[in-house]
Parts: sequence; C-alpha cells; structure tokens
Amino acid sequence: MEALTVLASAAFGSTVYLTTFSAVRWLNRLDPRTKVVGLVVTGLALCALLGVIAYASQSVAVGFIVGAGITPPVHRWILKRRRHIART
Repeated sequence: MEALTVLASAAFGSTVYLTTFSAVRWLNRLDPRTKVVGLVVTGLALCALLGVIAYASQSVAVGFIVGAGITPPVHRWILKRRRHIART
C-alpha cells in the first residue's frame, strides 16, 4: 500500500464528504419533491464513485474511507469553534 496514494485519497474523501454535506443542506431548503429527486441523484452518484474507488486499488479505497471517516468530527469541531469565537 502506497502512503501517498492513501493520503491523496483521504483528501479526496474529505472533499467528497464536504461537497455532499453542502449539497444535502442546499437540498433540504427545496420543496419535498425536488429534495427527494436530488437526494436520490446524490446517492446514486456516491454509489458510482465508491464503486470506481473500490475497483481502483486497496490503498485508494482505504484512503478514501479514512478521509471520509475523519472529516465529519473535524468539521463539527471547526464549526463549534467558529461559533464560540464569534460569541466572544
């Protein structure tokens, strides 16, 4: 397993998480029918992307999963910190 490939894939996994998070937040503001269609399309795109990544190599899949797994708690921590700093 190549370390640089894992790191690059982790960065990509993080980017995909943040992009999906933003898309879902935007879709939640729309009317229900459009929201459902948008969530289905987003889910299909993520499934296709995961299939391509799983087919690529083991190090790419490991890096992508690590990046996407680490990003949510770090993202929440950054948002909390930003709110805390804004209050002071």
